[in-house]
Amino acid sequence: MNQQKGLWKLACAAFAMLSMALIAGCDQGGGGEVGSKGEGKSNDATAKVAKLAFVTSGTSEFWKIAGAGVHKYEQEAKIQVDIKAPPNGTPEEQNQILESLASQGYDAVAVTVLAPNDQVTVLNKVAEKVKLITFDSDAPKSNRLLYIGTNNYEAGKVLGNEIVKLLPNGGKMAVFVGMFAVDNATQRLKGIQDVVTAHNIQIVDKREDNADRAKARANVEDIINAHPDLDVATGLWSYNGPAIISAVEALGKKGKVVPAVFDEEDATLSGIENGTVACTVVQKPFQFGYLASKWMHDLATKGDAAMAAIPPSKMVDTGVDVIDKENVAAFKARLAELKK
Repeated sequence: MNQQKGLWKLACAAFAMLSMALIAGCDQGGGGEVGSKGEGKSNDATAKVAKLAFVTSGTSEFWKIAGAGVHKYEQEAKIQVDIKAPPNGTPEEQNQILESLASQGYDAVAVTVLAPNDQVTVLNKVAEKVKLITFDSDAPKSNRLLYIGTNNYEAGKVLGNEIVKLLPNGGKMAVFVGMFAVDNATQRLKGIQDVVTAHNIQIVDKREDNADRAKARANVEDIINAHPDLDVATGLWSYNGPAIISAVEALGKKGKVVPAVFDEEDATLSGIENGTVACTVVQKPFQFGYLASKWMHDLATKGDAAMAAIPPSKMVDTGVDVIDKENVAAFKARLAELKK
């Protein structure tokens, strides 16, 4: 009997030791991503599961292209990036999204800032809790770490030079946008003005629509009716191009009022193909999404090494292209591939 009790105790002890070994084995490697060399060490910074968010200024085809860039990086890095959009495109909605993300323990957030001056306080509060970067529309007065996107002043100059080609002897133009206070709009307009004013081209009116699509078209109709000698209508945001096209065609002004705009909305590209639109200056929204996701991921997981990699200018310029009737077909084909 004593011998049986001894054997039972030995069996229990062996089972306990085996159980502890199994538990310890399950704990090795932790959760989240495996290290870059496959070590799977829980104390390796690259093994951290990062909470990342990409915050747009609203909903449009433009942001779908940026979203495709986000998804491309997600697939490559095997991570998740949450895409958030203020439904009505207002700074207040965007502030609520940013504050919510900061309170939910996100590690890094990328945002295209709707009101750079007015949102500095909120942005700085968010930057205290997360690695904050901007894209498309910057907030240089804030504590953001990096801006990814277009040098909007230079992009404005590019479109300004295209307008000079349309009006070599001078003329009249009008400018339309959601909000002129947004950094990308401010810088684009300044670039256009610095080019066209030296060539006897007058900006006779400027209108903002606060991201209201119906108002965007109504603004164009009002200006065309008020200025029968208007030559060029320029839209600074993506949806302004289609709004201008609709108004020009509805008023029978095709060929008389020529749109020269920004971004690659489907209606804008169709307008170039059918001769309504002279040209559009396109950014690289796919790159916005891809590069913003990569930088967020690096900043969230690589610590000082990622911080040291930020360029001294704190800017990554993704550049622009001019699309006109000569290259629109090739551009549309390339865009279709990106959207895949």
